[in-house]
Amino acid sequence: MSEKPFVSIIFPVKNEGPNVKSTLESLYSVKINYPFEVIVVNDFSNDNCCHFLQNEFLDKNINLINTTGVGAANARNAGAELASGDVLFFCDAHLEFEDLWLDRLMDPLLSGKTNSVAPAIGAIGDPNFIGYGQTLWINQRSSKIRTHWNTRQEDVFETAIIPGGCFAIKRNVFEDIGGFETGFPTWGHEDVELSIKLWLFGYSCHVQPNTKVLHLFRKIQPYHISLDDYYYNLLRLAYLHFSPGRIHKIRKMIPNGSAEEIQKKVLKNDALFKRQAYLERRKFNDDWYFEKFNINF
Repeated sequence: MSEKPFVSIIFPVKNEGPNVKSTLESLYSVKINYPFEVIVVNDFSNDNCCHFLQNEFLDKNINLINTTGVGAANARNAGAELASGDVLFFCDAHLEFEDLWLDRLMDPLLSGKTNSVAPAIGAIGDPNFIGYGQTLWINQRSSKIRTHWNTRQEDVFETAIIPGGCFAIKRNVFEDIGGFETGFPTWGHEDVELSIKLWLFGYSCHVQPNTKVLHLFRKIQPYHISLDDYYYNLLRLAYLHFSPGRIHKIRKMIPNGSAEEIQKKVLKNDALFKRQAYLERRKFNDDWYFEKFNINF
């Protein structure tokens, strides 16, 4: 019997308060039958949320790295660069785990059924909520684009979006697509962009509905995100992967006073160069993606 692959669990962290500690306590309290390391990426937190690692968990295989406020996508990439695992798990630092959650996510990866997989996501403090991967939903009245949770299916199934809060991906696949988008300066749309890129490049995203991870959902993030930065990421995503008609629709979603400046910034920061590189190597176009998942956009 061959050895089980080594796994890297990557936690991007920014101003998480006591959540980092409670998340690690939960992780190390549950049963996992794979060898793993933990990488905590502290992206310029100002609340000392990672200081406890100097005195606690010293007997665990935890690596702490510090980044300089590079944003969620690039913090995850920094963790991946340090990782030793054949499979990368990206997890928020405000989670609660159950026994064998990791094992159950590894099964469809190792069987070749998928290239990336997420668990069912429950809500800490709300036993009535549970989501199974996500799709994109367009509010036709307000012309806004949102992520929307899927409902349960009985076995492992395809999903348009793998939620960034917790998912696993084969390392070679992550590296082949270039990881998370390096041009996102702040939090926002990094999981959507990664999922679309995976599908368009010929890879797949699935949900394992038979294991659940609990997530702390917050109405306000513990760090500042401007609306301009949020829309910058969205428009950049569109320029990287969408047809001109969909780019135009995304631009119209941006408040009038900001749209022109945000577009200038997107076009200045290598989006068209990267778009061309993606067009040359992807296996499917965005029409295929939206039709596959029955998204009316």
